[in-house]
Amino acid sequence: MRLILLGPPGAGKGTQAQRLVTTHGIVQLSTGDMLRAAVRAGTPVGLKAKDIMDRGDLVPDDVVVAIVSDRIDQPDARNGFILDGFPRTMAQADALDEMLSEIDRPLSVVFELQVPLDVAIERLSKRAVEEGRRDDTPDAIAKRIELYNQETAPLVSHYRLAGNLVGIHGDRPATEVFAEIQDALDQARVTAS
Repeated sequence: MRLILLGPPGAGKGTQAQRLVTTHGIVQLSTGDMLRAAVRAGTPVGLKAKDIMDRGDLVPDDVVVAIVSDRIDQPDARNGFILDGFPRTMAQADALDEMLSEIDRPLSVVFELQVPLDVAIERLSKRAVEEGRRDDTPDAIAKRIELYNQETAPLVSHYRLAGNLVGIHGDRPATEVFAEIQDALDQARVTAS
């Protein structure tokens, strides 16, 4: 099972990814987590990404694609994975399509978590207080949402045309959102059989 969770910042992608990990025993590949780990470790990629992330800007495609490509090749990702925060641009989506084609492991389902802007901002503001995330300042939040609308929202059409997009209303309790995701996965399995 190879899944993508799309949605604006604050849509609940990380929450739903953790539920999928627990339920299905697959790994969550969060580019944000991978980049933050690189920043903490002081790696060359981390040093390059730190200032960009603190401003709320997107890390360049080539850096993110390289990190994801390396991670997909690791043994724990061979049985399936959830991509959280990747792809964010059409260039990244094209690179992912090529990566997965080369290893003959196509995407199973792409979930688009849809939330109103005010809900996303409220969630991110709360997370900033609870977790002390430097990339969840009001200015950075506004910039990330703007970048999502410009760069990532077009991926919805890309995956809709590919036939594997499922829209989910993410402004409900997490358990209800997860139940709908599970239903969609069950239907996808039935359709694929």
